[in-house]
Amino acid sequence: MSEYRAPLKDMEFVLNHVAEIGKILELNVFGEIDEELVSAILDESAKFTSEVLAPLNQVGDQHGSTCRESVVSTPPGWKEAYQQFIEAGWNGLSFDPEYGGQGLPWLIATSVQEMWHSSNMSFGLCPLLTQGAIRALESHGSENHKATYMSKLISGEWAGTMNLTEAHAGSDLATIRTRAAAEGDHYRITGQKIFITYGEHDLTENIIHFVLARAEDSPEGVRGISLFIVPKYLVNEDGAAGERNDLRCVSLEHKLGIHASPTAVMSYGDNGGAIGYLMGEKNCGLQYMFTMMNLARHAVGVEGLAVAERAYQQAVSYAKQRVQGSVVGTKERVAIINHPDVKRMLMTMKSLTEAMRCVAYYTSGIFDLAARHPDQKVREQNAAILGLLIPVVKGWCAEMGNEVAYVGVQVHGGMGYIEETGAAQYLRDVRITPIYEGTTGIQANDLIGRKILRSKGEEISKLIELIERTCSDSIREKLTCNIFCALDRALVELKHVTRWVLENGEKDPRITAAASVGYLHVLSLTVAGWLMAIAAIECIKLLEEGNSDTEFLNAKLTTVRYFATHIMPRVKAHADGMVDSSEIALELTENQF
Repeated sequence: MSEYRAPLKDMEFVLNHVAEIGKILELNVFGEIDEELVSAILDESAKFTSEVLAPLNQVGDQHGSTCRESVVSTPPGWKEAYQQFIEAGWNGLSFDPEYGGQGLPWLIATSVQEMWHSSNMSFGLCPLLTQGAIRALESHGSENHKATYMSKLISGEWAGTMNLTEAHAGSDLATIRTRAAAEGDHYRITGQKIFITYGEHDLTENIIHFVLARAEDSPEGVRGISLFIVPKYLVNEDGAAGERNDLRCVSLEHKLGIHASPTAVMSYGDNGGAIGYLMGEKNCGLQYMFTMMNLARHAVGVEGLAVAERAYQQAVSYAKQRVQGSVVGTKERVAIINHPDVKRMLMTMKSLTEAMRCVAYYTSGIFDLAARHPDQKVREQNAAILGLLIPVVKGWCAEMGNEVAYVGVQVHGGMGYIEETGAAQYLRDVRITPIYEGTTGIQANDLIGRKILRSKGEEISKLIELIERTCSDSIREKLTCNIFCALDRALVELKHVTRWVLENGEKDPRITAAASVGYLHVLSLTVAGWLMAIAAIECIKLLEEGNSDTEFLNAKLTTVRYFATHIMPRVKAHADGMVDSSEIALELTENQF
């Protein structure tokens, strides 16, 4: 397994020139932060992730987390690494300084999170879930809840979880059976939850579970779901962890990947009921949980990007070292990176990874504008764009992370199928990303149902207008037309399939549901192409200004051209499949499968 090195040069390029961190810092709501400080933060994160987290990645995969009599133990080195993690303040980068956070933009936190997940995805999942819990408290918690839990969660001394589904329910949360019985100022929670990431572990002294349950007098269905704060240890008046609550880990799942991340089956109320505290209003739990879920969905897309970057680095390292065969027309044995098809595979990995970075970082910047811009109208405009882009980041980046890891195994040839090289672990680990926090199909149906049809196309039309305003004729003349021609064609297809969805969505929702993943890919590739075009524009500007890093900038331009010519033609295939043949997917009866 090769060493991990954070791609700082590309990260900073995307932060500065695609996501425009400078404009976000100019809002003067994030304290005295400048680009020099941002670079220093990234440098320190790069050191920590490469020196502390990356060496534990294969260790965690091989050892896994274990559960014995409801006690979960993480792999060797995990506790020590986590202690270093929280002592350095990495957990609280983007959170409220009033509770010990550093108040940085989410855009900066995203670039740091990419490093966590590239170096060690299983480790990064613990703070990922804690951050979702913090956001839920920020948005919906009472002042008492915030005073009790925020500081400890932001510091990382305590961890947070998200308890949604149950064995019979899957993604159908309307059918959950976990119950909450009122008792004075709290509730008694009884039921069992599955797939709880870091539901039990030995990294923190307390774990704060955010649990969906139905109060006794609440209606059935999603309208009757409430959200409860259920700590592993009840909190004493002095703020310290006290008596053990009535909850336990029944078992850990045996998974394809992310072996070191304990995925727990959690039981609440085996001995009378776990004490839980209602968050916000009763029967609003699903709404509150989406605050956590949207953050988690974006973070999962970043995981796809992160593992893609790691798989790419591994593949490049192997391809440079592995000597095999000769290039056509010569007799000299060469490293396989010189073979044309290997170069093609590496270019596919590189272009997809860099496009994902543009999409994920740009969306984080939109998150900051939607949350912190002083103008309410601007906040609302960015919130609408954010709603469209979250399914793109989660759905497309997760799917492309799988593609990149798959190609990475292929670059290794037979050695890719051998665990020793590490290439297989990336493929196994990233495979969960299109599944959890809502499958790709769920993201796509959310995009079509809640974002396109509900607004009657108004929100997507505004995003299309934004894309069309980006590239002026004067800029086009300075570049080869590849990316702009590809973007023009993609916009034509996006407008076409959007009209098709609006026309057919009410007539036969089954057909648009069958076409939804295709639509997600059309939109995602168009957005990615747009942001790669911006990257190309910025490269040209920097070269004209005499920037000395010509090797990086010219490589970026070549990568953009490859993305335009090899990746963006997929738009047409997805669009044609949607419009011409979505109904074919529905033709067979249940018995014909």
